[in-house]
Amino acid sequence: MLEEETEMLRAKLHELTLEHRDLDDVINHLALDPDFDQLKLRRMKKRKLVLKDQISQIRSKLIPDIEA
Repeated sequence: MLEEETEMLRAKLHELTLEHRDLDDVINHLALDPDFDQLKLRRMKKRKLVLKDQISQIRSKLIPDIEA
């Protein structure tokens, strides 16, 4: 992988990680409010899972293949 690609992946990883953390904070806060729209809360949780998958994919690309 080229150095430029690696840096782009690291930047994207950082961006997604921040979004995931922020979304986690919002979900935890809103989950305490029984009047909050549960559909919106489920959508936020789904988005958080998508972010987690994207983060995992990028991390696996950044880890060099180890030959046995």
